[in-house]
Amino acid sequence: MYEPAGPAETRDFARAVRSGLVQPQKVIPARYFYDEAGSRLFEAITELPEYYPTRTETALLAQHAGTIAATVGPGRAVIEYGSGSSTKTPLLLTPLHAAAYVPVDISGDFLAQSAAALAAHFPGLPIHPVVADFTQNFRLPAGIAALPRMGFFPGSTLGNLAPMAAIDLLRGFAALLGPGSWLVIGLDLAPGPGKSVATLEAAYDDAAGVTAAFNLNLLHRINRELAATVCIDDFAHRATWNATLGRIEMHLVARRDTQFTAAGQQVSMKAGETIHTENSYKWTLPESRLMARASGWVPVADWTDPEQRFAVHLWQHNDGAMQP
Repeated sequence: MYEPAGPAETRDFARAVRSGLVQPQKVIPARYFYDEAGSRLFEAITELPEYYPTRTETALLAQHAGTIAATVGPGRAVIEYGSGSSTKTPLLLTPLHAAAYVPVDISGDFLAQSAAALAAHFPGLPIHPVVADFTQNFRLPAGIAALPRMGFFPGSTLGNLAPMAAIDLLRGFAALLGPGSWLVIGLDLAPGPGKSVATLEAAYDDAAGVTAAFNLNLLHRINRELAATVCIDDFAHRATWNATLGRIEMHLVARRDTQFTAAGQQVSMKAGETIHTENSYKWTLPESRLMARASGWVPVADWTDPEQRFAVHLWQHNDGAMQP
């Protein structure tokens, strides 16, 4: 069996690609988007005019950070899941008077760069980067063991997981952060009176083609890291709203019949056949509150923009916390 040399992450990638490409509906988990190139492409996506989530969430955090800080209290270690470039983080760190910052990200090189940039912005703040897939078990740094904690999970990244898996992840956050902790989480809202399906789909299929490049970079990564022979031009990006399942789906669609080798696996695809690369689930506000309660959190507050495109939630660990 094909087993590439190198770090465990590469071996895990190979196993995921090999198993995913033999399924009737071919699939590669979205977490493998985020090599260094993919992380930079995603940061470019967040600056696109069509991609409303980032600017909407940023505005909500800027508007309500003082209220969050007053509710949560000072002196906490802030643990950010999927920190990326940490561009939203200063909006909370300053009013919170944070005692430490723990950015957690799967892309080690990108994490090191963003942590260094944040350290320059907050020279007195202890920063403890953790290279990890936060959907799996990992340990927090020993340096924050005695500090009260607040999780920060922006960007509606939770939407990449199916509902039950999302609840399991949130339960894991509750267990890791522990009693007395809080969670600030950003969740993209389902289409409604102020938010059309067209607006939602455009956020995942921009006119400049940056999201397409992000999706196709997954094939470039397979070629780079797994000695694969994928012809990138044989594939196109597709993003559509699945109303039945309440999610945006991203696929790589075969433009013609194609054959290639990836992770030691021979693969044949017919024109129109797809590799399912990402889901992004969307929720209503009542669904989000139910999800909080099902996963060990108490919903304390939520804030949305006037069009109700996006919501920022504040949840408290359900360890005898006050009930709203």
